[in-house]
Formats: sequence, structure tokens, C-alpha cells
Amino acid sequence: MKAPTLAYVVDANVLIQAQKGYYGFSICPGFWECLLRQHQDGRVISIDKVRDEIEDGSELDQWVKNSVPGTFFVSTQDQAIVTAYGNLVQWVQAQSQFTAAAKAEFSQVADGWLIACTMCRKDHLVVTHEQFNPDIKRKVPIPNVCRQFGVPYLDTFEMLKDLGVRLVLAD
Repeated sequence: MKAPTLAYVVDANVLIQAQKGYYGFSICPGFWECLLRQHQDGRVISIDKVRDEIEDGSELDQWVKNSVPGTFFVSTQDQAIVTAYGNLVQWVQAQSQFTAAAKAEFSQVADGWLIACTMCRKDHLVVTHEQFNPDIKRKVPIPNVCRQFGVPYLDTFEMLKDLGVRLVLAD
């Protein structure tokens, strides 16, 4: 029996940090081509709320508009995702660890939606650069919520390794 194929749900910070730094469009076009190929193979997606966060006229925004198929950013309007998101927000609001500002921010950004979408998709993992921090108060880190709800997560480099991606300099 064939092992299930994992798929990766990408956080905005993965795209933003890559574009601004180590995988900039002009120095590493292979990273961006890889994302598109992996999406075509059903292995990499993101959500509409992440799309909203990167819609700012930047080079990343232009890449999305010009190169990324609409299927890359899946809708979060599915009832199962909405219900899961509500459960996540309810849990975050009940945590005395986080400041009121951190709780409010969590309710306004894509993070909870990203986790909820992943919860509702079998064999999917969250991809984020955020780190688990059991003591943080000023932010609700994605990994903290993922751990609470049993949602697997990893960073960009782990995703690329899992996918068997090799970014090789061409002659």
C-alpha cells in the first residue's frame, strides 16, 4: 500500500521572507518555479487569507497575479474550516498567557485560518517560520496553536527537504 502523499499549506511569512531575502526572485527563480510545480502536483497550497495579506503591489504580489494559478490559494469559506477556525479562536481567547492585543491580532490575521484549513485536510501540514514559544505573551504563534490541536507544522527548509527539492546552479 502506498504511503499517503503529504501536502503543505504555506503561511504568508514563508513567501514574504523568501522574496525579501534568501530566495529573492532575481537570485533564486528556481524556488518560485518549485512552488508552482509542487502545486501542480497537489503538494503545495496556501489560503485566500494569505493572498489578502500579500496583496500590496510588491514583487511578490505581482508574481502571484502574473504566475500563480487561482487554485493555489484555496477558499476558507468551507463550513468545516469556519467551524475549526471558531474553535481555534475560542481556545486562544481563553488563554490567560496571551495579551488582549495578541488575541485580537490572531483574530484578524490569516494564522488561525491557515491552521483551520490544515486541520480539515487529511495529510496536510502548516509551513511557517514562526517558532513554538511556551512563554510568549505578545503574539499567538502558529506552532503554539498547532501543538494544542495536534496539527503538524514545519518550516520552509524542512518542506523543501521533504519534497526532495534541490536548487541547483545551472551552467
